[in-house]
Amino acid sequence: MKRISIIFLISLLLINCGSKRKIVTKKKNNTPKTERVIIKTEPEKPVSSETSPKATSYANATEAYIANFSAIAKEEMRKYKIPASITLAQGILESGSGKGRLAVEANNHFGIKCHGWTGQKIYHDDDASQECFRKYQHAESSFEDHSTFLTGRSRYSKLFQLREDDYKGWAKGLRAAGYATDKKYPDKLISLIERYQLYKFDDEVLGRIEVIRSDEKSSYISHTVVKGDTLYSLSKTYNTTVEELKLRNNLSNNELSIGQILIIK
Repeated sequence: MKRISIIFLISLLLINCGSKRKIVTKKKNNTPKTERVIIKTEPEKPVSSETSPKATSYANATEAYIANFSAIAKEEMRKYKIPASITLAQGILESGSGKGRLAVEANNHFGIKCHGWTGQKIYHDDDASQECFRKYQHAESSFEDHSTFLTGRSRYSKLFQLREDDYKGWAKGLRAAGYATDKKYPDKLISLIERYQLYKFDDEVLGRIEVIRSDEKSSYISHTVVKGDTLYSLSKTYNTTVEELKLRNNLSNNELSIGQILIIK
């Protein structure tokens, strides 16, 4: 009888121990689910676009061309007395605003052919198939060669007797001297110069746009009126308004006289 009782007690102990182990196992199985909710890796934040440099944008390729090469054209005018407006207009027209093959692959902005050239060359269809054109390492060299091309040939000598701001005379004289065969070549140059106000670069070189007083607090810019100037055209050139120009210069009407000095800002 005692043996039966002992066996019975041992069986109860084994049953109780087994049920406790089941309870512990359930708790362990629930723990990982809670950990997966808490531990979470955040995605890396993208770099703000505001910190990236913004490229300058232009309305069209011609405006971009003017911005890139106007300084070179002005320097050529100082050295060779060729209007910067003419140089820019020719470059725009003959290079397709810098997008033509000769400009892109050869830095040749003026379509100058080899003619005894000993430097690098490129072949391109023009008046005839696969003609020889000069190839430059830098665009600046093309502008320099354009200037020496005009100054070094006697047929263009009459052009240098014109005023440096006479872009219309230069445009017509180039065609008359045989620079281009296109009868509309002068009109195309003049149209570009007036549409994009390229004549203002001539004025800069000739000192018509100048600082007449400057100190730590302010600076004043003047413009000497030339033929063709109007308050409206000047307001567009200097990014101001007709009313502001009249106010600064105590003008009661829109009339201007050649040689008159206007305070711009």
